[in-house]
This record gives sequence, structure tokens and C-alpha cells, in this order.
Amino acid sequence: MYRLLVSFLLLSIVVSAETLELLWPDLQGQIEEFEDPFTALTSDQLFELGMVARLRAMAADGDKPLSETNQTELGEKTKSLEDAGIDIDYLLEKRAEITEMRRQRAQAVREDLDGQKIRMPGYLLPLDITEGEVVEFLLVPWVGACIHTPPPPPNQIVYVQASTPWKVQGQWEPVFVEGTMKTGDITKGLFFVDGSADIHIGYTLESALVTPFEIKK
Repeated sequence: MYRLLVSFLLLSIVVSAETLELLWPDLQGQIEEFEDPFTALTSDQLFELGMVARLRAMAADGDKPLSETNQTELGEKTKSLEDAGIDIDYLLEKRAEITEMRRQRAQAVREDLDGQKIRMPGYLLPLDITEGEVVEFLLVPWVGACIHTPPPPPNQIVYVQASTPWKVQGQWEPVFVEGTMKTGDITKGLFFVDGSADIHIGYTLESALVTPFEIKK
């Protein structure tokens, strides 16, 4: 009996060691580092740059010249940026490239997590509730994600299929999930009172164990 108990404890330790305890930053994949010149701008400067881009586009595409008001605004915004030493033409030229690099960074997942047994906390956002219970849900990193705020990037959303129905206590209920992680882009429809939206997801947990959120002491 003693040997059996010791063997069971050792097996439990091995199984526990194989389960990766993850937090949300751990889900972010890596891409080649790139210089993002827009991060050096203040929110006011980003707004001014956007206005310059829009007014320049209006001037280039319009059938008639800009109005006097728009011309004045274009001149003021341009001068403000140039006085701050900002190269407007360079930034507008780099805009599409930086946008694409940001998109890649937001979608990059950790391929080494594919097939790994993991455990992590998050907030439960039900996809479908039946008699107060949920089997399919999104695990998200903050309260309000996908409904009251824009959805997180795909590598910050986990689609979860629970092994047994989970009694929902409320929207964005904090829980732990445990199961085998799968990587790969999927899309799920999220339905609201006034419409619906497609949510792009980078990770999946199938037959996952769901437990209440409790901080280990």
C-alpha cells in the first residue's frame, strides 16, 4: 500500500509538471522586430497626421479644390507637425507597411503550444447558454472584451469547449481552464441584442476542465 501511494504521488507530480501554467502575455507569438515610428507620436499628433492624410486624399481625389476652411486646416495641421520635427511624407509612406506588421504581431501565435496541456485564467464570454449552462465560450483577458470594447487580437482569445456544461454565474465570470491547446485561426459568431460579429481566434481548448477562479496561496 505504501509503495502504491508513493507511486501515485510521483505520477501526480509528473502530470502536474507537464501542465503549463500560462498567463495572457504567454500567448503572444514572436515576429521579427520592426521599428514603429508612430509610437513616438502623441495622441494629438496622430490625430493631426490623420487629418493631413484625409485632407490630402480629398484634394487628390476631388473634382474641385478644397474649401477655404479645409485648406486652412490642412496648412495648420501640416505646420504643427513640421514644427515638431515630424516627417509627414515619410510617415504616410510607411503607414501601410507598419499597419501590416502590427497585424502580423497581433495575430502571431506560439506554435510550440500546439498539443501542450495548459492551465490559465480568464473571463468567460458565453457563445450559447442553455438553461443557465454553457459548453462553448470564449476566454478573454479583460471584462467587456468583444462587446463593450473592441475584441482583443486573435492571440489573446481562446475558444473553449468544456468537458461538462458549466453553470454560468454571470457574463465575464472569472474561471480557470485546463486542457490541450490547439493553435490555428478559427472564426466564431458572437450574437448581441442588436446584431452579431465574427470574432477571430488564435487558440482552441477542447474537452477543457473549467474551474472557479481561485488564487493559490
